Amino acid sequence: MIRVLIVDDHAVVRHGLKQILNDTGDLRVAGEAGDGVEAIQWLRRHGDDCHVVLLDISMPNKGGLDTLSQIHREFPRLPVLVLSMYPEDVIGLRTLKAGAAGYLTKQAAAEQLVEAIRQVASGHRYVSPALAEQLADSFVNGYQGAPHELLSDREYQTLCLIASGKTLSQIAEELKISIKTVSVYRARLLEKMKLKNNAELTRYAVSKGLVD
Repeated sequence: MIRVLIVDDHAVVRHGLKQILNDTGDLRVAGEAGDGVEAIQWLRRHGDDCHVVLLDISMPNKGGLDTLSQIHREFPRLPVLVLSMYPEDVIGLRTLKAGAAGYLTKQAAAEQLVEAIRQVASGHRYVSPALAEQLADSFVNGYQGAPHELLSDREYQTLCLIASGKTLSQIAEELKISIKTVSVYRARLLEKMKLKNNAELTRYAVSKGLVD
């Protein structure tokens, strides 16, 4: 029996996923968490009772990328399957580089989700055909990815939060860092992406589907 921890900030989504998994003969939901903080706390208590983490990447408090990195550090043998609203070309490669065992969009069919969980639970990676093509391009043709893929996790979070209309002080509070540090991340990401200001940053984020 493959036991899964579902991490998503929407109760309706968790309920739907739970139904899909519990209706499958070899899968069971071991636990649920509404954000990254709850997920880490649950794993520290019940990690031995979990075989796969099904993780949303867009969550309040501790974001999905931060949660993914921490799980990878504290539980390196525990596979994490990222389930996200974002298409593969937006953030798929980033999650794999951060330690995810697989990436799947929320538009995927239930059968695809079940197969992905089985695959990562058996020690393999799961990527969709679209993401596999990206990976092939990165190795064969020297594909460097979109500009936002060059950012660190913190820089990427800062990008998304600025594009969502958050002020530097609000970002500092959400990420639990100083305003000065947020300013440093902002300067770095603007330089890396060759953008001039927040308006250009926001237009880029919207055009790539990084924010609603």
